[in-house]
Amino acid sequence: MKRLRQAVLLSSALTGFAAGAQAQQAPDTTPQSETAAQPADPASEEIVVTGYANSLRQALEIKRNANAVVDAISSEDIGKFPDRNVAESLSHIPGVSIDRRFGEGEKVAILGTDPALNRMLLDGHGLASADWGGNDNDPSSRTFNYSLLAPELVDRLEVYKSPEARIEEGSLGGTVIVRTRRPLELKANSIFASGGYSYNDRAEKGNIRASGLYSWKNDAETFGAQIAATYDKQNLVRSGVEFFGYDNANGSGSPFMTTNAAGERVLKNPGAVITGGTLADLDKAASPFGINYAYFQQQRERVSVAGTVQVRPSSDLTLTLNGTHIEGNYNNYSQSMYTIPGAWTGDVLQSATISNGVVTDASFGAATGQSAQLDTLVRRTRLKTDNLNFFADWEGDDGAKLSFSGGWSKATGGRNPEYLFNVQTRLPFSYSISPTSADVNFVGDLTNPANYFTNPNNNPATIEGSPVLVNGTPLVAAQIGGLDYSVTTDSDVYAGFDATVPVGGFFTQLQLGGRFNHHINRVDARGVNSYLQQSLLGSGLGVDTAVTPDGIFDGTGGSGSATQYLNLADQAVIDILANAINSPLVDKVGASTRVKETVVASYAQLDFEHGGLRGNIGGRLVYTRDLSQYALTLPTPADPNPRPVPTSTSSDYLKFLPALNIAYEVNPRLIFRGAVAKVISRPRYQDLAASITQNDVTYDAGGGNPNLRPYESTNYEVTAEFYPAPGALLSLELYRREISNYIVNTRREGVTLFNSLTGQLESRYSVSQPVNGGKAKVNGVLVHGQAEIWGGFGIQANYAYQESSTSTTLDTNETLNLPYLSKHTVNIIPYFESGPFQARLSYNYRSAYFRTIGRLGSQEMVAPYNQLDASASFKLTDNVTLAVQAQNLLDETYLQYSGTPDRPSAFYKNGRTLVGSISFRM
Repeated sequence: MKRLRQAVLLSSALTGFAAGAQAQQAPDTTPQSETAAQPADPASEEIVVTGYANSLRQALEIKRNANAVVDAISSEDIGKFPDRNVAESLSHIPGVSIDRRFGEGEKVAILGTDPALNRMLLDGHGLASADWGGNDNDPSSRTFNYSLLAPELVDRLEVYKSPEARIEEGSLGGTVIVRTRRPLELKANSIFASGGYSYNDRAEKGNIRASGLYSWKNDAETFGAQIAATYDKQNLVRSGVEFFGYDNANGSGSPFMTTNAAGERVLKNPGAVITGGTLADLDKAASPFGINYAYFQQQRERVSVAGTVQVRPSSDLTLTLNGTHIEGNYNNYSQSMYTIPGAWTGDVLQSATISNGVVTDASFGAATGQSAQLDTLVRRTRLKTDNLNFFADWEGDDGAKLSFSGGWSKATGGRNPEYLFNVQTRLPFSYSISPTSADVNFVGDLTNPANYFTNPNNNPATIEGSPVLVNGTPLVAAQIGGLDYSVTTDSDVYAGFDATVPVGGFFTQLQLGGRFNHHINRVDARGVNSYLQQSLLGSGLGVDTAVTPDGIFDGTGGSGSATQYLNLADQAVIDILANAINSPLVDKVGASTRVKETVVASYAQLDFEHGGLRGNIGGRLVYTRDLSQYALTLPTPADPNPRPVPTSTSSDYLKFLPALNIAYEVNPRLIFRGAVAKVISRPRYQDLAASITQNDVTYDAGGGNPNLRPYESTNYEVTAEFYPAPGALLSLELYRREISNYIVNTRREGVTLFNSLTGQLESRYSVSQPVNGGKAKVNGVLVHGQAEIWGGFGIQANYAYQESSTSTTLDTNETLNLPYLSKHTVNIIPYFESGPFQARLSYNYRSAYFRTIGRLGSQEMVAPYNQLDASASFKLTDNVTLAVQAQNLLDETYLQYSGTPDRPSAFYKNGRTLVGSISFRM
């Protein structure tokens, strides 16, 4: 039914487009190429359009005049971008999609490729980037967190789906170029100011937001200055249920069973009652490794300041200096109440029901050790991004151009620190799961602090392989948590030049250039371990306690008594750890890494034009050198917890990347395009570091590989674009990605590592490591239509069909999944503009997609997702506008599953966000 609904909606949208387009007069002039002058289009001057419709026309002109396959989004006016989040705007482009795991879009996938493999260039250059440390979406990506970028600062976005040799390399699917405004391009004394209020109905909190811009230039237009600032604050509350992968996913042996002396597989608790199958069926059935009721709170407070100064000492020379400071406070608090049925309570199983190869229902008696655990994680995170750039642009009378650019950027982020504390309980419990729900009930009061206790297992305390000393004596105690500092610093320095030389004949101009980049990505880890020598009850922690709010899990699919459990204020967690026995603050050499990358590139590109044929051909020669610095920990029975050993590995490679773009204009209404190019995308920085990080609760571990080579792909694009009227387009786009050297994670089971919680070596870790071993082919069909229909009504609609064929990895039989590739994606955006009033709906649907490899090798899939947003504005005067926006009107549940829908892995609710604002422009 859902697919039928999408088809009906899309058919209706495209029918409306066709009717509207035929009702208008077609343009009768030829679109300009990037190098030729364009005469005025009489048809486009017949009706004067403003606002959203005008921004769509501007975006179409960029697309139409480009030599490559390009899509664009233009702002309606100064400070008026179509959406309050840049990533949300990008998701309206055919073939571009976003993941809404935390409610708002942060990073974008282009043409079926992982966001980490697509670059964002700010005014043509890369920008240092760091994340907030709690988002597993992509902690070490080369892309950018778009939620940090204030849309008020953006003039337009350009998405290059087919590369040109002149554009910086590093994207597999496409490159996003963010163009900002410059003072010599604006009217003198341009002013924009806005104030507003946003409210999230799940957080039940609201916050103010504000932005402003002032741009000035002298009468001679030889000097200009611009300053812009934004402030935004959001309260996010996300609640839901998570599953830590599945035990016995491959049917090798149930955690509820053991092998007796006779070699027979028997129940650990002989009295357990099994329904829905035999003991042999149970031994082959998968069961949730962990079930977690997660309650996440975050306050996102963002401030950005941008300034630009331009000087034009002569008519042919322009000097530009611009800088940006972005600062985000992403402090958050995560509370997780979870059980690990097989490992913690497998020996007290009372009953189990098997359905379709999964243990969907089970009950357990009181645990001898623990049945469940409450983890509290208080993260202090401040993101900073600074950049400073200088441009010198010279243009001669004959069309010759010469540009020099140089710049610096630096970003910091991560956990600084993260306070970790946990308590445990032995209460009996039961669970029941379905593809869209989880019901966990405890026998006993889960809100009573007296039913919780701290870790009772005293062991010799160590940190970074050294004993913890108290008054000179080695400490023997139980670890209850600690402080984890993991700060990412990302910095980039670049310099380059670009030259354009006019030539006669078929080739119109030659473009030449070179670029030097030096990039450092560093993770500095430190830590404190916190201990108690005597286990305390939750009622004896010396702090006030509470319970999770009523109804916080409503609508998530999570139910049962596990929805209300012990709740500690974030300051209470900090106080408990402060009053514990704490180790000294030490550098965690094993978790600290540094990757230094030097890139030298040069290019040559010839643009050509003859009759209706135009395009470019060229190549980019790129040399890359990486130096990875990390530390290895190699435990042995003689030295189970050794000190990490610092080491380093260097690698380099030289790649030639040719690119060809052709556009053929059959007539003023119809353009065909074709493109082929060789592209690369470099590995994530943390994938280039070989240090191992581990989770001593789930027995998961992962490390990097300093010998990784870049992803490589040959990209093909073919498009047909029909422009029947001003502001109207019907296009068909076919694309193909032939990817080699795809980086995939291989997994080793039964690896021996030191477990800090048990104080001994454990031979049950599952360790993943990235390798170059995969090949993939991605094919896609994109259909897009838009038109100004009638009476102020208009519509945009697009549909993307994408599929992939994959290889297997080198040393496993696991299939390679391409992250973030939805087979079906639909966007429908009807709008209305009349006089001072404007309104717009935005509907997005994407089918299921693979997101990541989760715990225990789980292939985490995201279920189909619908998003409906709305906005409206009214101009009170020529200068003052009132606006409202609503995001996630459907309050969609973010549903994730492990491989198949009958194995759920997460349900989340993020709530609806409502924004009201008033703005002034002059």
